[in-house]
Amino acid sequence: MGYNYPSAKIINDTAAHTGRFGKVAALQDSVIDTLVSDTISGDLTSLQFKSTAEIEGVITSITLTSGTVIAYLL
Repeated sequence: MGYNYPSAKIINDTAAHTGRFGKVAALQDSVIDTLVSDTISGDLTSLQFKSTAEIEGVITSITLTSGTVIAYLL
């Protein structure tokens, strides 16, 4: 049984989006320019996301280079 997120935000531009996101899922092939997380370590720049790929954790900021993702708010 998965976590029930209360709301979500569609992101399809290159602006920085901040908040407290629990999951980001690609709705189409996308490139994440930068991702800031409290719980994910490593190089979080230029991440290639194929359609339907997901990443979970406490994500506080996301900026796309291209594509469309849905960011689920905690």
